[in-house]
Amino acid sequence: MSALSPEALVALGGIADHQRQRTSRIAAVLGNRLGSSALDYAVAHHLLEGAEHAARARDADRLAWYRRTTVQDLTHLSAGPHIVLSPPPEDLLHSEISETAYYLVGPNTSPAPPEALGLVRAALLSATEHGFGTLLTQHAPVVCLLNRRRLEETLRSWALTRLPGTVFTDYTTHPEVLARDLIHEAAHNWLNDALAAHDVSLPADVTFLSPWRGTPRPVYGFLHACWAFSLTVLYVRRTRHSVTGSVVPFFDAHLRQQEDQFACALESLAEALSYVSADALRDRVSRAVSKAVDSA
Repeated sequence: MSALSPEALVALGGIADHQRQRTSRIAAVLGNRLGSSALDYAVAHHLLEGAEHAARARDADRLAWYRRTTVQDLTHLSAGPHIVLSPPPEDLLHSEISETAYYLVGPNTSPAPPEALGLVRAALLSATEHGFGTLLTQHAPVVCLLNRRRLEETLRSWALTRLPGTVFTDYTTHPEVLARDLIHEAAHNWLNDALAAHDVSLPADVTFLSPWRGTPRPVYGFLHACWAFSLTVLYVRRTRHSVTGSVVPFFDAHLRQQEDQFACALESLAEALSYVSADALRDRVSRAVSKAVDSA
């Protein structure tokens, strides 16, 4: 296996232990029996947030559900090691934990429709085929599909630090495009876990111009963009020759755009990485960017 393979890039010691320890602490707070998988880690944060919401609303029955529920109680929502959600827009939440809408698993959560499950399975298969299966299993075990879009429409996706392991994303009918966006958001979740696992603290008052936002961004946001877009470039390059139809020009445009963005970002990357105290983590981000800017 190449030292620059996607599997090697995300194989960073300490992350799994961080996830297990965090899950164990949440289980102790809730008083339930959570396991030690990446899915348990993601679900634990849904349960914790849900319990807090229920407690504030003085909803004793809902609070009891969040305190007793485990991953084994959610198998009706699962597709292998992933939970797939497709909530109606009116069920999305807005609160102080996020500038964007989000969703929490709850007692009334319904299984995603078969077409949504099929799309996610196909996206996961594509990601796995091109070396990103571990990333998605470990850092995107909960997939929340939002709005179905046409390929020419804007696709929005995001992840929340309060819900690690969960990805919120719009989608099209093309599994390779969904895989690209799942990889992007899983990369954000990976980097958050890696920073926490290695006790890396980044300064909030140091900024770099982000070509992706067109505005100055703190070191944290700048490095997040460099890392996440690097992985999407690696995936798109690997799958570009197997896609057909309208996805071909869509992916070509993505690669051209990212080439321009990285050309601008490279000027600041070394300085931004100097604030990352963990050598192994700094090396992963640097290698990913280097691979992304190399010619295909």
